[in-house]
Amino acid sequence: MPRQITAYSNTLVKRVRSLREKRHRREEGLFLAEGLRILTEAADAGFLPEYVFFTRDGADHPLTKKLVFAVEGAGGEAIETERDILSKLSGKDNPQTVLGVYREWDTSLSAVDRSASNIWIVAQSLRDPGNLGTILRTGDAVGAGGLILVDDCVDPFSVEAVRATMGALFTQKIATARWPEFLSWLRSGPGELIGTSLRAVHDYQEPRYEAPTFILVGNEAQGLPADYEDACDRLVKIPMLGKADSLNAAVATAVMAYEVLNQRRTR
Repeated sequence: MPRQITAYSNTLVKRVRSLREKRHRREEGLFLAEGLRILTEAADAGFLPEYVFFTRDGADHPLTKKLVFAVEGAGGEAIETERDILSKLSGKDNPQTVLGVYREWDTSLSAVDRSASNIWIVAQSLRDPGNLGTILRTGDAVGAGGLILVDDCVDPFSVEAVRATMGALFTQKIATARWPEFLSWLRSGPGELIGTSLRAVHDYQEPRYEAPTFILVGNEAQGLPADYEDACDRLVKIPMLGKADSLNAAVATAVMAYEVLNQRRTR
């Protein structure tokens, strides 16, 4: 039976609200996700929140009822609250009617099974939550195994990043590593590392990509460092016919991912 919380001073409310800060997420090992669609997709992927908060006006929705039943059945807690408290928790003036508190999972490379997919995406020093969300959604669309975040990237468990993924955070594997660690792991098994670069001589549609293909995308402003480019098995370029000299990082990733997918489909 869900309990009710209507006070800002409630200990759990304060604890959950603190998860908007990275330091507290790391201390607790928990993160926030909001919205019935995202929480439903997470449940379909096998992820249930430890706490689910919902408003009275959203309580009668069939998917909310199903979610509450599943959370309580798994030993979690369902909490009915006010919309203004959800606003405090999410940091949005117009919050969703449902919010979940999830346990973070293992993001080490040792948890990645490269044989699970023929396509993987690797992002180096990616900083924008919106780009991370778009890349994860692209990965889901092309059937990629997941996203490996290299060096200092945006926190994938931040409220903004989780919101931008629209549920893809729960369908794509996430791993984090420093570059030397990633390169050592990559070379310990099969995998072709493909980087996009303005100094590449080959068009991105020229090569026949080998499986599994690891698509490497660089920082939004700086691109890939030269030594990272040198470590790639192939460097390719996407044609730019206008005045712009490069694409947005997430767009370039999507172009590459669909080229690799299309090659797999036509073989």
